[in-house]
Amino acid sequence: MISAVLLAYKEEESLSLLFPRLIEKLDSLGEEYEMIVVDTAQPLDNTKGVCDKYGAVYVNQEEPGFGGAYRKGISVMKGDKMLVLDSDGSHDPVYIPDIYNKYITGYDVVIGSRYTKGGKTQDAVSSRIMSHILNGVFRIVTGVKAKDLSTNFRIYRADVLRQIKLTSTNYDVLEEVLLLMKLKIGKDFKVGEIPITFNKRIAGESKRRLIPFIISYIKTMFRLIGIRIRG
Repeated sequence: MISAVLLAYKEEESLSLLFPRLIEKLDSLGEEYEMIVVDTAQPLDNTKGVCDKYGAVYVNQEEPGFGGAYRKGISVMKGDKMLVLDSDGSHDPVYIPDIYNKYITGYDVVIGSRYTKGGKTQDAVSSRIMSHILNGVFRIVTGVKAKDLSTNFRIYRADVLRQIKLTSTNYDVLEEVLLLMKLKIGKDFKVGEIPITFNKRIAGESKRRLIPFIISYIKTMFRLIGIRIRG
């Protein structure tokens, strides 16, 4: 069973446009699935109404930040596969079959990648430069051999996710989860990538703030180095 998890922060409009495309691609896989939307602790719009309309499970996060929402999604999912994508439409569901089909050949994680061969991004040049630097640093820190460690378009082995303890508050949870899975599985850990085009959000405004983002990643870099050394 696939648990498709979307983390939302005032994404009522985006989800209304995204759900029909998501459902179409999930239906095409021929496997049972559930859709879960993790909203803010206190609702800020009618995201719940949109979820009710399209048959998605609606839950509210209990811990702060993107990392808190991530942990909530893991705690409520029922599937043996966790598919995660952004709720703002920047991750096109058209790539889901390719990601899924690669995963079922024996991978622990498959990433929808902007930076593997054939991948593209509509991010601003400054964002691309910062992202490449970040990914280069965290490839060294984590030892995970993938080109795009900072994207949220992924499918995971859910049984492993349930066994690891994530502590990051912000977007750095995306690197933390890969390192902890790698340490949990060991030398047989297998990560793959599928090229995607990362689009601009289809509605609303970005919630990412640059200074907290940078500070969070610096702290996480040192923390993950310590975790890897302890092994």
